[in-house]
Amino acid sequence: MPLFSDLHGLPQPQRDALRIAFGLEGGNPPDRFMVGLAALGLFAEVAQDRPLLLLLDDAQWLDRASAQVLGFAARRLGSESVGVVFAARTTPEQPSWPELAGLVEVHITGLPDDQARALLASAHPGPVDDRVLDRLIAECQGNPLALLELPRGFTPAELAGGFGLLDAAALPSRIEESFRRQVAAQSPTMRQVLLVAAAEPVGDPVLVWRAVDGLGLSPDIDVADREDAAAFVRFGARVTFRHPLLRSAIYHAATPEQRRNVHRVLAQVTDPVADPDRQAWHRAQAAAGSDEEVAAALEHSAGRAQARGGPAAAAAFLERAAELTADRERHGQRALAAAEAKQQAGMTDASLGLLAVANARLVSKLDRARADLLRGRIAFSMNRGGETPAVLLKAAAALTPLDVRLARDTYLEAIRAGWFAAQLASGASLRQIAEAARAAPAPVEPVRAADLLLDGLAVRYTDGYPSGAPILKQALRVFRTRDMSAEEELRWSWFAVTTAAADLLDDEAWDALATRFVRLARDQGALAMLPMALTVQIILQILAGDLAVARALLAEQTAVAEGTEVREPAYAAQLLAAWKGDEDLAANLIRATTSEVEQRGEGIGVVSAGWMEGVLFNGLGQYEAAFAAAFRGVESWPEPAISTVLALVELVTAAAYTGRLQVAAEAAGRLADITRASGTDWALGLQARCDALVGDTSDNVAGVPGIGKKGAIDLVTTFGSLDALLERSGELRAKQREALQTHRAEALTSRELV
Repeated sequence: MPLFSDLHGLPQPQRDALRIAFGLEGGNPPDRFMVGLAALGLFAEVAQDRPLLLLLDDAQWLDRASAQVLGFAARRLGSESVGVVFAARTTPEQPSWPELAGLVEVHITGLPDDQARALLASAHPGPVDDRVLDRLIAECQGNPLALLELPRGFTPAELAGGFGLLDAAALPSRIEESFRRQVAAQSPTMRQVLLVAAAEPVGDPVLVWRAVDGLGLSPDIDVADREDAAAFVRFGARVTFRHPLLRSAIYHAATPEQRRNVHRVLAQVTDPVADPDRQAWHRAQAAAGSDEEVAAALEHSAGRAQARGGPAAAAAFLERAAELTADRERHGQRALAAAEAKQQAGMTDASLGLLAVANARLVSKLDRARADLLRGRIAFSMNRGGETPAVLLKAAAALTPLDVRLARDTYLEAIRAGWFAAQLASGASLRQIAEAARAAPAPVEPVRAADLLLDGLAVRYTDGYPSGAPILKQALRVFRTRDMSAEEELRWSWFAVTTAAADLLDDEAWDALATRFVRLARDQGALAMLPMALTVQIILQILAGDLAVARALLAEQTAVAEGTEVREPAYAAQLLAAWKGDEDLAANLIRATTSEVEQRGEGIGVVSAGWMEGVLFNGLGQYEAAFAAAFRGVESWPEPAISTVLALVELVTAAAYTGRLQVAAEAAGRLADITRASGTDWALGLQARCDALVGDTSDNVAGVPGIGKKGAIDLVTTFGSLDALLERSGELRAKQREALQTHRAEALTSRELV
């Protein structure tokens, strides 16, 4: 049932995504998950008038992008009157499909022996040796298709006597062999007609019969031939085979020369204006050797596929184009382009295979540097730590004299990988990457927000936090005020939040950028980015004390992760559990996440674990445990990331409560270098709180180490009012709040005098 007539009911971004994906109009390539949202919306729109059932048979042959879109839509169906059924065959090599994970599964087994015998008897009446019959039923394993098709490939004598009936091949192979034997019994003319039908990918009957005419077969086709063909294929509005394996059997039973000849004629009868991509594909399949003209046409088809948001299809065109390219270097360039497209489509193993082909042929320094960059990006997608920073650094260095803008972006990617790897990096430390980035050429005009972010981080990780802070503040202003493309914002906003806004303790910039990042990811349908965007937003809401909003965002993050198979480490969930004092849940999450990130070489996760455990145990009054955890978080990586900054705060608290005042004072001193450079209210509040904990404690409330009178006055003086302090400092513990309330009058009086 056609559904495109209902497109008008979708929001404009979703409507545009579907139209671009199907090549009905031009535009920026849509994110595949925006296409998934659009498909879901279209199903729901149609179901408003009538229930809708979608049946996808042989789902194991769906291309990956289509499976992801349909699986995403199916998982998110709720109250809509829509049902989706995927019928898929499993094999030992492919026991499941990640794209369909999470859907309710029903495993269908074979027919019992008595029903199998009855089906076989109804389809194949006549004498069959009982021993042959028993073996046939046993070998078919209750598969109805096998029971119907296997006997058709044998003569009555063979079926009756069982001579050469079955071998040890897998059941699908035996079924396909049966199909081949059935086709072999047809006339040469009919076999060619069936081959044309099998070679035409979309089942267009007009093209099939034009090709049949082009092969000069029409005069030789009589009524008997057409009746014989009806046993294999039906020519209606679409050319449909009795079973997809039959189509495969017909195609592969032909010789390579026969297949090329059929594709050549199909290319001739395909309209090059209305359907240039299909014509290019037929021309490519007809080519017996290298053909630059056809390879160039495939490159154009790949560009159109990319414009529709189909990197997997683009990769297929480019891979075949490379195969048809005689020039060794051009072959490598096309293989590299195919590898890049496969990486974009999430086909990592295939991308690495093509990258190896490209590496053996690439000559120019720029191409080889692009290959190194792709290798680094693949490594980052598989493992954000370990050797990934070193691979990206090598690519950036190679690109520096060749393409300044691409080199600077690659240095920023290398710094991002080094930030993730932290103390677990191998091959290149964050400081080494930053030193190389500082030596990189100046940015090409106009200077972008990403350029300022790179310069600020390069200075910060070489000369120290105070030196880099002014440049990073400027970068944040540009990120907040300058118009950027959606691609640039999606690519770098998250890193700007984590390494600039959060690390500078600029909660206003953090909130503004994270909110915009989440909204952009939602609007653009960039659901692969959304879990990461939600993580930074959730953490900010927790630090601000708004746990209800944090819980709602965490629920959304979980739903998106389930729908996209995008898995972020559970940083937000474990911080929320720690903040609430849920010891068992927090401990389990922290333990599992730490193990996961250690295996991936993601050292920043280990640092975060120390901070979050410090939050948990300080909140529970288990100060010895808090001290050990916070100390581990601070010392595991000396760079002042948000995790180490806030771990310092937890360390001051735990050290003060366990009588380690010298350690507390040293930690507060380290924090002061950061908070002075930051200068935000949040930073100054944290510093005043820590100074109060290690300062005059003679008037502590109830004899408990906490905020004394002087510390309370210092805090209120910093913020201007006690209410402002209580509103903005999500770091205050209950006993410290009590201390502030106790000293409220003197603190406010002191502020008035100031």
